[in-house]
Amino acid sequence: MSYRLIRPLLFALDPERAHNLSIAALRMTPTAHPLPADPMLESQVAGLRFPNPVGLAAGYDKDGRVAHKMHSLGFGFAELGTLTPLAQPGNPQPRLFRLVEDRAVINRFGFNNGGQGAAADRIARYRRPKGEGPVIGINIGANKDATAADRGIADYVTGVTCMMPLADYLTVNISSPNTPGLRALQDRAALDDLLGAVMAARGVGRTPIFLKVAPDLTPADMEDIAAACTDHAIDALIVSNTTTSRPPLRSVYATEAGGLSGAPLNDLSLTRLRDFRRLLGDRLPLIGVGGIASAEHAYDRIRAGASLVQIYSALVYEGPWLARRINAGLKALMMRDGVRTIAELVGRDA
Repeated sequence: MSYRLIRPLLFALDPERAHNLSIAALRMTPTAHPLPADPMLESQVAGLRFPNPVGLAAGYDKDGRVAHKMHSLGFGFAELGTLTPLAQPGNPQPRLFRLVEDRAVINRFGFNNGGQGAAADRIARYRRPKGEGPVIGINIGANKDATAADRGIADYVTGVTCMMPLADYLTVNISSPNTPGLRALQDRAALDDLLGAVMAARGVGRTPIFLKVAPDLTPADMEDIAAACTDHAIDALIVSNTTTSRPPLRSVYATEAGGLSGAPLNDLSLTRLRDFRRLLGDRLPLIGVGGIASAEHAYDRIRAGASLVQIYSALVYEGPWLARRINAGLKALMMRDGVRTIAELVGRDA
């Protein structure tokens, strides 16, 4: 059935209920065979092979229920979570808002999840040996009541220890605006302490560690983050999470508190990606996230320096087959420009 036909029915539902229904529907679908690599689109990033560069961003599959099925929709990889050591309910409802006129979403979930222990048991049941199944990343965070004590650093160490055996890569999420004090971990001294502890817990030559940062950064913030990533040998940087800024919006929900994602984030996220490419050159892989809704958007991110891209909010408006359409569009754009592989395209405009 065309997504255009069912979208009005989904939009008649509360956004969080519609989200949960989509998870339930995916859980009932059979697991497809691993996605074959496309010679034009496949790439190696942080020692991992990605069959195509379009991934599912964290936030959709919070508890690891369907990440292993997302390749059947055309995704080259999927990132689940954010998972915290202990289960927590998150912020009070309503906490998810569709800004239809702006093709945007505002959320203030607050890391609602069932905890790492329950997710680990679930993921272990479907997880194939590393390198044999779809690429799955696990996004880890700190519990709300832990951030005031040691800035949540112990929770991240717990996340690394618990989830590392199940993940192709781990993402350290310090950029959600919905957990009080979390973004303070982007400050240089706190970030040095955090990354030092995380990398020590990870050990040498083991699961790659990615860092996810906010788009709401000053030039000094970005310089500090870039230096910390280099000093601690982080494997990749994800740019960026949702924004607390509010560009001109038309929706009645424009003033809701939380992180804004979707179309209004595209320009800001692209700018931040360019900023980090300028600071880091090609020394560290970058992953572009935020406002990507088309092959042209993805093409711009890759040319600006992203080795991979991730999507999420655009699925609300464009439907579940968006990853396939973006990959087909990327190939068409590459053939138009005489580009043979994604690796040739990364950073062309940098």
